[in-house]
Amino acid sequence: MSYNLFESDSVLGIHLNMPDADVSLYQSLYSTTDAGLLFNELKQQTIWEQQEIEMYGKTHQVPRLTAWYGDENKTYTYSGITAHSRPWTPCLLHIKQKVEAISQAKFNSVLLNLYRSGADSVAWHSDDEPELGVNPVIGSVSFGQVRPFQMRHKTKTQERQSINLGDGDFLLMKGCTQHHWFHQIPKSKTGMKERINLTFRFVS
Repeated sequence: MSYNLFESDSVLGIHLNMPDADVSLYQSLYSTTDAGLLFNELKQQTIWEQQEIEMYGKTHQVPRLTAWYGDENKTYTYSGITAHSRPWTPCLLHIKQKVEAISQAKFNSVLLNLYRSGADSVAWHSDDEPELGVNPVIGSVSFGQVRPFQMRHKTKTQERQSINLGDGDFLLMKGCTQHHWFHQIPKSKTGMKERINLTFRFVS
């Protein structure tokens, strides 16, 4: 992986050299101890839902648990699912304040995903829904099990990245990234513990 190092808010960032993208990785934004405490708090306090989607005329359960929190009356539609925001919790506000300081962006909502095992996943997609606006900033925080975050260019098929997102890591995607790249968390046949991921966004 090719990258450049830089300092931001006393946290070392890795800026990935990817065409048509602006992606930075901040490893260990939270210490192992803090990440563990936040994982437990998020798992226990979040109101998790098992969503369903329609594919090829059949109803399927989304292979992970989800939750949508944010400012009042923030609605987000993705993969045919319309989510209505629940009020911010103190834990989520704490994390939001930290990632806003790093990213120099404002977020008004967050999508949480709980991956229960290696059987849970998210398919190839881009965060390019209309309510996210042009060139959305997506701030992704991971807690728990390390999982590969895979990216592939939409037209330059040889361009791919695989980033192992670990406990307490923060990935920032901005600029034209969502226009040109897909991303996914693939299923795994090896033993995987639980992982919680938060993707902070600004929806109109």
